[in-house]
Amino acid sequence: MNEHRTVENGTVEPRTVLVTGATGYIGGRLVPRLLDDGHRVRVLARSASKLRDVPWHDRVEVVEGDLLDRGAVAAACDGIDVVVYLVHSLSASGSFEEIELQTARNLADAALASGVRRIIYLGGLHPDAEELSRHLRSRAAVGELFLGSGVPTIALQAGIVIGSGSASFEMIRHLTEVLPYMPAPRWVRNRVQPIAVRDVLHYLLGAVSTAGDVNRTFDIGGPDILRYGQMMNGYALEAGLPQRPIAPLPVLTPWLASQWVNLVTPIPRRLAVPIIESLQYDCVVREHDIDAVIPPPDGGLTGYRAAVRLALARMKDGAVETSWHGASLRDAPADALPSDPDWAGHTVFVDERTRSTRAELSDLWAVTEGIGGENGWYSLPLAWAVRGWLDKLVGGVGLSRGRRHTATLHTGDALDVWRVEDIERGARLRLRAEMRVPGRAWLELETRDAGTHRVYRQRAIYFPHGLAGRLYWYVLVPFHGVIFNGMANRIVLEAEARTADAKAAREHGGQGTPSSLAARG
Repeated sequence: MNEHRTVENGTVEPRTVLVTGATGYIGGRLVPRLLDDGHRVRVLARSASKLRDVPWHDRVEVVEGDLLDRGAVAAACDGIDVVVYLVHSLSASGSFEEIELQTARNLADAALASGVRRIIYLGGLHPDAEELSRHLRSRAAVGELFLGSGVPTIALQAGIVIGSGSASFEMIRHLTEVLPYMPAPRWVRNRVQPIAVRDVLHYLLGAVSTAGDVNRTFDIGGPDILRYGQMMNGYALEAGLPQRPIAPLPVLTPWLASQWVNLVTPIPRRLAVPIIESLQYDCVVREHDIDAVIPPPDGGLTGYRAAVRLALARMKDGAVETSWHGASLRDAPADALPSDPDWAGHTVFVDERTRSTRAELSDLWAVTEGIGGENGWYSLPLAWAVRGWLDKLVGGVGLSRGRRHTATLHTGDALDVWRVEDIERGARLRLRAEMRVPGRAWLELETRDAGTHRVYRQRAIYFPHGLAGRLYWYVLVPFHGVIFNGMANRIVLEAEARTADAKAAREHGGQGTPSSLAARG
């Protein structure tokens, strides 16, 4: 402990902490650590339902409201000791700077009126330059607003954050893995100072417990200063890949580079733009004054390659806590949506179909669970057969395995080219593909009662591997429109026919005539 932290009986004094952006990449990791340190935590979210499934839900107080609503922000700040502000716009629209300043101003005014003792803001590391990118300029302006708010503020300025699921890490990972040779913008030669996500959390936790009236910015970064190209090849070495030749191209503007990143990585253009814009500068730590307020973690800061190694191990173990995938891309800065840990760190292609029906839920589920094998896949049987033959030709399992039972499935059952990965009978069936594809694929079928009608939801989910995986998906997109659309339609029609049969049987004393699609052939 140091003189800046309040200590009672050898432990940090508990604070009541408001976290904005609690379902974002950093916020979702910070909240459980605050709780483990003994702090009381309140979170502000536009929709409380976004936090329903997070593991720490029952340990926090959730306040529903928007940062643009001054009344909601005032209510959220009531009785709070420390506010941690982790909200940034992911928009490329021209108005986002004004919106970011307005939300920050609402928070600052409410914090001052409520007697909040400290604001902690996580901004971006940037050089002393007259012309900054819009996103770096906006983050700097938000930090300055908090520093002038009258509430003591610690504004941490971090560089590229390296951790499983972070957008910057995923961009590095996919650019390195997908391309054996990398034509790249000139910014691959710029110097950057990445920081491990665990060290960012260390500084945030330390700032929460810092006493006194510290009111200033602090640069934070890891121990390594690297060129961006060195970061990509550092990743390659840790991932067991050959180092990639990199050719800087002067013609790749930030806009063109964002299109390129959008094409070969899972990072959407709207998120790639602010990341790439920030790489137009050398972004390194200019001072180390943070050490006098918050000492480095035990064992020192995490080096870049060690951070990559830890991130890869997390992904391999399926222990990714949060991911950029949960981030909202709305124009207004907002809490991110809860992430699906199974999706963290992947390019994800999804074909989704939803249908409403008057069929009974039991009939809709019976048809859904009866899919495959002799019952078929309800759409273009020849296309499914050809896919099975092709899979056999390349050494796959093909369609010949069928299914063990004509009507009932269990977790672990083989089902043609799929395997039942999860089943919640009456609600959801998730199948994992065991066919030979350049990636990983799932088919998820869901049924639910919506009161006046029933809903059938169908998702084909695909994680491509490399360039071949992406090409595979794009080639099949036209066929998906026919196969998956027809599949959803036929399942609903079959369920409706079964419901009609049952109704007819009841009306005719059990002598109804079968009208199901299966009976009709």
